[in-house]
Amino acid sequence: MNNTPNNEKSPWRAPSARVTAALAAATLGIGVAVGAAIGPAPSPSQASSALPVLLTTLAREAAVRAAQEASAAAQPTATTAEATTPTRKRHRRRLKAEAAEEASTAASTTETETTTPTATKPKSKTKASTLAPVTHVWLIELAGTSFEQALAQPAAAAYIDTEAVAAGTLLSGWSGLEGSVFANDAALLAGSAPQLLDTIVQPPCPEGAAGAACAAEAGQLTSASEFLKATIPTITSSAAFRESGLIVVTFASVGLATQTSLPADSTTATLTSTPPAGVLLISPFVGVGAKSSASFNPTSPKQSLEKLLRR
Repeated sequence: MNNTPNNEKSPWRAPSARVTAALAAATLGIGVAVGAAIGPAPSPSQASSALPVLLTTLAREAAVRAAQEASAAAQPTATTAEATTPTRKRHRRRLKAEAAEEASTAASTTETETTTPTATKPKSKTKASTLAPVTHVWLIELAGTSFEQALAQPAAAAYIDTEAVAAGTLLSGWSGLEGSVFANDAALLAGSAPQLLDTIVQPPCPEGAAGAACAAEAGQLTSASEFLKATIPTITSSAAFRESGLIVVTFASVGLATQTSLPADSTTATLTSTPPAGVLLISPFVGVGAKSSASFNPTSPKQSLEKLLRR
């Protein structure tokens, strides 16, 4: 009697069909061999003639079962591969889509970065003016030839030689006409209202014997130097000069009205472009004791002012 519980699995496994067929064939073979060794072979019977057919059938069935088991074992792998292939394809498509999206985002960012500086580029600031705040100009026209002549005769033009030239900037290459234009431009361009220009002309030498000494070259320089000595201190002591003043001194041909057929008691002052009479600038905004070779630019008087007048 078997006392093994029904629900307990037996530790022995049944052999497979292939093994069973092989064992059966081996058993039959052994039996035949033993029978032949014991005695003469019996007369042929139906069972002995059917033995080869049985062996063949068992072998075929074992082969079929083996093929079925192999197919069953391979089928999950194939199914897994078939199931994995679409998943890989979907993963690749997703990766391509993400890469395309990242490329599009990068291109958009680059375009934005390229465009933004142009759109937000600050406008260039207007260059600040360097013009001095000159609003009051005094133009002094001396009777004589030039500053060169005055400096060549210091004894005759002592004040011009020792004090006037030392107080400002001398432009020996400028003509009297350029000095006059510069004075007008300084009043118009270099400051704000009120813009004033005072023209002061040295009185001409008197007619007759009284004016004979004054008409000579040395006498003319002395008269010009004395007139300048009396005029400049009066101007430089004023508040207008100290705050926004400029004195422009040059030489002119000064004459009486009777000499030019003009009404009596009038004076004329003629400024020429050549030869250069020289121009002296005296101001809180110019250099002291300086000699400049700067030329006057009539097409851009503002440029000339910026070169000679500092803030």
